[in-house]
Amino acid sequence: MLEKALTGKRRYWTWVFFLLGIIGAGFVTYLWQLKQGLSITGMSRDVSWGFYISQFTYLVGVAASAVMLVIPYYLHHYKKFGKMMILGEFVAVAAVTMCLLFIIVDLGQPQRAMNVILYPTPGSILFWDMLVLNGYLFINIIVAWTALGAERQGIAPPLWIKPFIYLSIPWAISIHTVTAFLYAGLPGRHYWLTAILAARFLASAFCSGPAILVLLMLIVKKLTKFDAGKEALQALTKIIAYAMFLNVFFVFLELFTAFYSNIPGHMHSFEYLFHGDGVLVPFMWTSAVLGIISLALLIPSSTRNNVKILVPTLVMLIIATWIDKGLGLVAGGFIPNPLEHITEYFPTGFELMISLGVYATGALILTVLYKVATTVKEEAAT
Repeated sequence: MLEKALTGKRRYWTWVFFLLGIIGAGFVTYLWQLKQGLSITGMSRDVSWGFYISQFTYLVGVAASAVMLVIPYYLHHYKKFGKMMILGEFVAVAAVTMCLLFIIVDLGQPQRAMNVILYPTPGSILFWDMLVLNGYLFINIIVAWTALGAERQGIAPPLWIKPFIYLSIPWAISIHTVTAFLYAGLPGRHYWLTAILAARFLASAFCSGPAILVLLMLIVKKLTKFDAGKEALQALTKIIAYAMFLNVFFVFLELFTAFYSNIPGHMHSFEYLFHGDGVLVPFMWTSAVLGIISLALLIPSSTRNNVKILVPTLVMLIIATWIDKGLGLVAGGFIPNPLEHITEYFPTGFELMISLGVYATGALILTVLYKVATTVKEEAAT
């Protein structure tokens, strides 16, 4: 079926070569990082995780969000999600691939990633993170590709695929739970030392990931003959609204616990992120404002079901969650440090270029998979 990605209109090939150009620029920048070391990034002794790991964290949530289609469709027999099941799983494939690439570029010597496999340490959260991420990637590839092949032939998916589908449900939850444990397992970082961090991660994932999928479905509808269905998209936006409410609610729980208890270690990170002259203060307030506005627009059905309002609402939600989880989470945990010293962090141009290359790689993978899937679905409909 991959041969279907080798045909397309001029617009398709322009987009593909544009992505290849960004990937090339990102790869050349990465080669420079390999030569010079991580000193070309904004990271330091005090802030040893930066933009790369923050993007990894965010994208794990995007990958896990595919379960928001799998649960209603397979456990509750909500067949309206049937048209976009495969497309949602392909989003997970692209997202996990980017997660793995962000881990690689974050390593000063990428070959050391093999140590996790060569010298397995079950007592390490990193070992389990490697296991669940790669496992989830292969599960989604197997399920989506097999289901698409069956759809092409006009037959039902083989029965042997069902165990993989049901396994993907707890596996999706596990990938973001294990990621949260990477942070919550560090007792010296009070901002992450909270029992609801995994719940916050999942709530954020279950609103941001489906929001990206809805926007992709609207783009696909405009560019191809494929239509996921109005009722399916409205049901998914309702899930986004509930998840976003939980996400905002969990943040307020953290704020109450930090400031009502008056524990300095828990308050310092929030104070740094939202008050004073810190470099991230305007970004965090932007995230907070956009998050509240998007939630306010998602709650009423009149605005949630209006596409003209829904699109900017979902864009605001994605930006809000990306800032909060894709930058504020990591920097907030490291700044201030346990000695209450402030070491500012902001990604350098090199980091941003390499990250852009990784995102372009994910976009290229998703473009190819969507081209194959939409072509197969269009042929099956005729």
